[in-house]
Parts: sequence; structure tokens; C-alpha cells
Amino acid sequence: MIKTLTLLALAGLSLASSSHAADGPPTPPPLGINASPSLKLAPATAVRPGAAGFLSRWLLLEPIPGDGVVVESAIRAAAKKEYFPNQYSVLPRDGDNVTVDGAAYTWRAVDSSTHNVNLYHFAFFTGKPTSNMVFWGVTIVDCPEEVPNVRLAVGSNAGSVWWVNDQEAVALYGDIQTFIDDTASRKFTLRKGPNVVRFMVVNNRGMVDCCARFLDANDKPLTQFTMHPGAAAISNAP
Repeated sequence: MIKTLTLLALAGLSLASSSHAADGPPTPPPLGINASPSLKLAPATAVRPGAAGFLSRWLLLEPIPGDGVVVESAIRAAAKKEYFPNQYSVLPRDGDNVTVDGAAYTWRAVDSSTHNVNLYHFAFFTGKPTSNMVFWGVTIVDCPEEVPNVRLAVGSNAGSVWWVNDQEAVALYGDIQTFIDDTASRKFTLRKGPNVVRFMVVNNRGMVDCCARFLDANDKPLTQFTMHPGAAAISNAP
């Protein structure tokens, strides 16, 4: 059964990648994130990025129903809408819940084995819809020293908004595919110690994923940091 549904998921990804006009396969019973070919449940420990510097450890909120509109005005409106309390400042822990329109949604700590975070897989393998949904993600980037003149470089499918330390850094709009470093923020300084990175991705139909990394002053991937899956990195900071 798991093998069959996994093949369905992958078939859905292939179809979604070629066209957003078709819905994915029917939502299955939840198989669990560890059944995904690209995501695994993350332990409550720190992890370093790979040589390419992509942010791979995230707390993801189960997807919230949205209207699927991804033009700039709609993404800006979605970024201003309060889906759940303290959504721009919350530092969740794995298993925490939020309530949206009377329904409960759970934060789940995950690791991605690829450069991108496959939100389609996340929704599918937790038994959630993939189309017309809004995804939220949070990670803690812990730097051993202050790092000036960095940029947050991102890609997403479809529209997205990204924040670093509660300040909007960069956004993408439209029914687009995910490309590495599709757009990048202005230069800013990462703090010594924990830094909070947050995203909102709005999907219409088909594939949905995103990727992010920091580029240093020479536009090289930043790798001198660790990633933590949630609030413990902040609460335990000196």
C-alpha cells in the first residue's frame, strides 16, 4: 500500500511539474513524513548545511486552505492576513498546534534530503490537500559570529514571502517554478547567535516547493552556521 501511494505521489509530482492545470492525485490517508522520498522527521538537535548552503531543516505547519491566487497583489494580501495568532513572531516546537477557522494544524520538524523543501511531499504524506493551500515554515540559523553583507537567496513554486529576524527580506510572485537563487534580498547582517528565518508559500495547483540559502559578501554560499528545528535554540541561547 505504501509503495503504491508513493508511486502515486511521484506520478503526481511529474504531472504537476509539467502543468499546473491538473490537480494532484487524491489525498491519501496519512502515511507519515518518513514515507516521503525527500523529507524525514528531524531530531531535536542542530545540523550544519551542506557545501551548497541550503536551509534544509524546518518546522513546517500543515497547509492552511487559501484561494490559490498568486499574483503580486494577492501574495501581498496573504502576507498581511492573520491566519493564526503571532504568525510573524511565533517560535514553535515540533508538535505545537495552531487553530485556523476552528481547525487545528500541527507544526512538524523535518529535514530535506534535497536542495529544495518539497511542500507537495509534506502535504501528501501527512494526508493534507496540496492545491490552493498556504504553507508556513520557520527555522533557526545559529551563527558563531556576526556575518555582515549577506543576502537571502530564494526560489519558490508558486508565490512566497520571506522574513529574517521579523523583517521582510524578499518575495516572489506568480505561477512560477522553483529556481535556485531566483531572487535575492538586499544585503544585511546576520546576528551572532540565533537568527529566525520564516516563509509563507502560496500554491494554486500542482507542484509546490521552495529553496533558500544565504550568500556571503562574495556571493558564495554561507555554510558557517547550524540549523535548529524550533524554539529551543532561542530559549537556550545565552
